[in-house]
Amino acid sequence: MGTGQKRNRILVPEATQAMYQFKYEIARELGIENQIQNGYWGYISSRDCGSVGGNMVRRMIQTIEQSLASQGNLSSLLAQTATPSSGYVEYNTLER
Repeated sequence: MGTGQKRNRILVPEATQAMYQFKYEIARELGIENQIQNGYWGYISSRDCGSVGGNMVRRMIQTIEQSLASQGNLSSLLAQTATPSSGYVEYNTLER
């Protein structure tokens, strides 16, 4: 996909730089960082790109789980992070 066709977007624009750094950190951990040429990921296999994304999600879920374990309350954690303008749905409005 070309740059103009990108469908993924970051919900919190202030996190853009941190997310790119996170992506490169995961690529480094997987040993594929040297295949990235000046920010171009086109030479990396789909499998490796999928591994980067999957590991990013795994790490983010781990971070949330650790926060839940320390706070012990999902509602309070979501109340801190979810705002109506951010695109998130508040926990208490979700159907159970």
